[in-house]
Amino acid sequence: MNKNIGILFSSYGPYHIARLESLKNWTKSLQYQVTGIELARSQDEYPWITQINNLNFPIISVSKESSLEQIKISNLIQQLLITLKQNNPIALAISGYFKPSMLSALLWCLWHRKPAILFSETTEHDTPRVWWKEQLKSWIIKRYKSALVGGQPQKRYLIKLGMPAEAIFTGYDVVGNDTFHPDRIKSLPHPLNQPYFLAINRFVPKKNLFFLISAYAEYRQSAGISAWDLVLCGDGQLRPQIEKQIEQLGLENIVHLPGFLQQEELLPYFAHAGCFIHASIQEQWGLVVNEAMAAGLPVLVSNRCGCFEDLIIEGINGFGFDPENSEQLTNLMLKISAKEFDLAKMGQAALEHIQKFSPDYFARGLMQAVEYAIAHS
Repeated sequence: MNKNIGILFSSYGPYHIARLESLKNWTKSLQYQVTGIELARSQDEYPWITQINNLNFPIISVSKESSLEQIKISNLIQQLLITLKQNNPIALAISGYFKPSMLSALLWCLWHRKPAILFSETTEHDTPRVWWKEQLKSWIIKRYKSALVGGQPQKRYLIKLGMPAEAIFTGYDVVGNDTFHPDRIKSLPHPLNQPYFLAINRFVPKKNLFFLISAYAEYRQSAGISAWDLVLCGDGQLRPQIEKQIEQLGLENIVHLPGFLQQEELLPYFAHAGCFIHASIQEQWGLVVNEAMAAGLPVLVSNRCGCFEDLIIEGINGFGFDPENSEQLTNLMLKISAKEFDLAKMGQAALEHIQKFSPDYFARGLMQAVEYAIAHS
């Protein structure tokens, strides 16, 4: 009997691979096979360099030659349908329902009477909602047999859209925690010779970086010579404007822009940061917060991030803040760098809490979703 589960993502980055490696270990005892399917080997939006050879499961790339953004959508869908026919999974887990390619995968499942499992990290408050779009979305959601979501806000939204609560499982938004563990990375060289706050983002509007830099400038004025530096890892369309803001505020030598870094290149920054900040005004989850907590860092996280409710224990492993209230963030930075809190204890609490959000959590949740979907098909 065919017991092959297909896992469809846009492209496989480091945390996708960590999830499926754990899933493979779970499915072994259940005699399932796992096949990773990706739309393209590369994406311009997320320029990971990820090795997919020598894994304990296969990854099939629908397009190997071009980045996802450069492929004609009709060709991509055609090749995806051929790939699904050849692979013929018993069930297919699909990353989202927004892209035409992901919708075509759902239609393939419906046509061939294969249960579809939805991966979702969307919350009700990600973006302003329009009633007729919500009606259409509800219709689409009900075509999936089950779902694996990030956490509680994501689960509530799918319930509101009409998916039964018992068909929704948690554990989607995890990273390979062991990669970031302080014991593994603490001996890496220091990227800076002074203490610093760390932020890692694409330089796009929703990441709220102008707000973060403004709040940091206020912090710098108040903290004086004891102030920490700020490291902004990442790149994107707003880089010229961000560089201009840094220059206008006279922060050129204390706000550092190392650019987009691959996972291994980020590890020294995680290893030696004093605190991690994520200031997004709109964020479905925020996996960099998982990474920072796995590195044992206290975290300051916008209360609009999808991960906030599940990951942040206020005053224990970090703090939330309003991403439109710069004074609030400035005050938190002042308290952190003045060590008004036991940062080591806070970082340890972050490390302990994130162990609940491990690749094993993903594997367990997905297998529950798969078995529910198969039983209800």
